[in-house]
Amino acid sequence: DCTVESLTVCDLRVRPCTGCMRCRSLGRCVLPEDDAHRVAGMIRACDALVVGSPCYWGNMSGELKVLFDRMVYAMMGERENGMPIPLHKGKRAVLVSACNTVWPFSVWFRQTGGVFRSLREILRWSGFRVVGTFGKGGCRKHGELTPREIGKCKKLAKIGIFIDMWNFCVMPPLHFQVKAW
Repeated sequence: DCTVESLTVCDLRVRPCTGCMRCRSLGRCVLPEDDAHRVAGMIRACDALVVGSPCYWGNMSGELKVLFDRMVYAMMGERENGMPIPLHKGKRAVLVSACNTVWPFSVWFRQTGGVFRSLREILRWSGFRVVGTFGKGGCRKHGELTPREIGKCKKLAKIGIFIDMWNFCVMPPLHFQVKAW
């Protein structure tokens, strides 16, 4: 039995990071309270995380990047020598992305791969173990899942994280799920 909380990132009110770095010493962001503070608390409390983003120019959406920039203090600490301290060791993550670029160009130009690379960088330094990915190209014309893709979704569910892939595969707004069980 698990509790699932879903957020649509583009509906959140998040001010961009100013780069003041005060969060590193204080352990919290000094900007006025907004949704980034709330999401940081949710990630601290979660056992597993599913992050989905449409692919824009071979990367995650700008809104998701702004959110992660603002939550760096909740994702990793910092040693005196500047080396990061992962704050989420032992937590699992699944990454999901969709793009409109048709196959094989979506693979050749690493469209969803760029999203996964960026998210892995953030999550691995934070201590998350990425246990699976699901990427879908050509969503403008072929947004529905094939039987093979449904099978991949079921395999991801078997490794302990349930994902409602249908929410992600027709170029959704940013979707971000925080799961605890």
